[in-house]
Amino acid sequence: MERPGKIICVGRNYREHAKELGNEVPAEPLLFFKPPSCVIANGAPIELPADAGRVDFEGEVAVVIGAKLTKASEAQCAAAVRGIVAANDVSAREWQKNDGQWARAKGTDTFLPLGEESRKPHDLAALTVVTRVNGVERQRATTADLVFPIPTLLSFISRYITLYPNDLVLTGTPAGVGPLAANDVVEVEIVGHSQVRSPVVALS
Repeated sequence: MERPGKIICVGRNYREHAKELGNEVPAEPLLFFKPPSCVIANGAPIELPADAGRVDFEGEVAVVIGAKLTKASEAQCAAAVRGIVAANDVSAREWQKNDGQWARAKGTDTFLPLGEESRKPHDLAALTVVTRVNGVERQRATTADLVFPIPTLLSFISRYITLYPNDLVLTGTPAGVGPLAANDVVEVEIVGHSQVRSPVVALS
């Protein structure tokens, strides 16, 4: 897909993922941004900075916005979904913990591999996300497991931040996240819809 206008992400939106990192499930969607400059295409390498420490994969369903949304209802938001994309919200855990703000931990160059955009699915609550590292399945969940379903997320975001066509919303990652190392290959698949595959390289 073309580079998004803006990228809004949702943290801790699967209960088991929040639990595995020792966090509570938030009472409202926990939002953060990733910059468009961190996007890479299918097949491009994830680059691990030498000073980053642990860098994790996070497979996610990303939603492409197709119409302007401002203070929109859930029904309006569901109708405004243009398509979906497999996304990997690559995250540097030590920076995430130490910086307070997540700009560096989440927004470093190459930290958002994206697959090809697929058409809008019939059921936004029936999408399966699977992550594999070196061919071994590490994550699997469906959007039925989301704490805040996709229309709810979009409606909440639109109360405060207007969404425009070609904006991207990452909906959260399920349990099973883990570190990446040089020479790994990580794949995120939205079954039947979109896939992104990324080799991993270490920067000196």
